[in-house]
Amino acid sequence: MTDHNSTMDIHTLVHHYFRTLDARDFAPDWMRPFVTPDVRLEAPVGVEEGLEAATRLTEEAVGRFARTQHMASGLLVDVDEEGGTASWNALMTHVYDDDTLFTVGGRFEADLRRTPDGWRFSRVAVRPVWTQGPPPVVRQR
Repeated sequence: MTDHNSTMDIHTLVHHYFRTLDARDFAPDWMRPFVTPDVRLEAPVGVEEGLEAATRLTEEAVGRFARTQHMASGLLVDVDEEGGTASWNALMTHVYDDDTLFTVGGRFEADLRRTPDGWRFSRVAVRPVWTQGPPPVVRQR
């Protein structure tokens, strides 16, 4: 089912989330407007559940780089009264301190929940399709 207002709200959520990552606007509770308290984050660098753990994982992943740019396209949304799903293509450019690039083309998949404060991600999964450049060193958990 499509709901134009919800679809637009979810588009805004996706783009605002990406812009926040790239701005590194990591004030306390920065992730709260984007996710539910029980969010599940699935990324190549790890899987975490819960707001605090997902926030740490995200900050750690982005923090490996001097700069990032995340771009979303082809966003598809399906919603009902309580929740929905979304998927989109992403081009993620990561710049190391020495200006070396690590670029990822991939897809995001998300489950969403309608809350009193608006739409929130309850699950976000990053699915790389291709990479170019040296990947970051990921510490063992």
